[in-house]
Amino acid sequence: MKTIFKLATLTLMIFAVSGYGFSASKAENLVRGIIGPVSSNVSWSGYTVIAQVPGAGLIPVTSTTTVFYLGFTAGAEADVSNMVLYTTARGSSTITAVTPVTLGGISNPMIDLASATVCPVIEISSFNPCIVRLDPTKITLSALSDYYLAVFFTASDSNNSSIGLTEPQFQQSSLRGTYISGDETRLTVGATIPSSLSFSGQPYSLMYVMTN
Repeated sequence: MKTIFKLATLTLMIFAVSGYGFSASKAENLVRGIIGPVSSNVSWSGYTVIAQVPGAGLIPVTSTTTVFYLGFTAGAEADVSNMVLYTTARGSSTITAVTPVTLGGISNPMIDLASATVCPVIEISSFNPCIVRLDPTKITLSALSDYYLAVFFTASDSNNSSIGLTEPQFQQSSLRGTYISGDETRLTVGATIPSSLSFSGQPYSLMYVMTN
């Protein structure tokens, strides 16, 4: 997978927020999220991107909903087959809950990155990442648990072969992440987070976790 390094600014990130948009209600960070410039990692067809939201990194804010924000740096359309949030006890790899994650009410959205209503700044890049707000997930995050957001980009898909995902350039994030070939979004309660994964790296695509 080819990685292209470029500079980005927080100001441009703010103006690149997706047309799915921030709600009028006040949104607060649940974790520190990504800080500073991002890089672009391209070609995701057939990969599951998994981002860890560690309980140890949660800000003491209570919310009945959790909202995930994904960052894109290249491509015209991202085709997602499924999105879920796995919950484990803190420090454990055994799944205790599986929560669907949606965009527009579905877990397998086609995200039109070429649309100005989705990505106000055209063309998207690491200078101008498109930040897509997913639907609020009805879950209250707890410091006693760890969470894993898994997004599977449809395999054998030409659109996904050219999409780019954000990646913190200077490892400034409280989030961790990795990726694996194949669909890892169909695990059930009692299963384990794949032992082959190492969450020592930076998150791909997941930029922010907020209350709204």
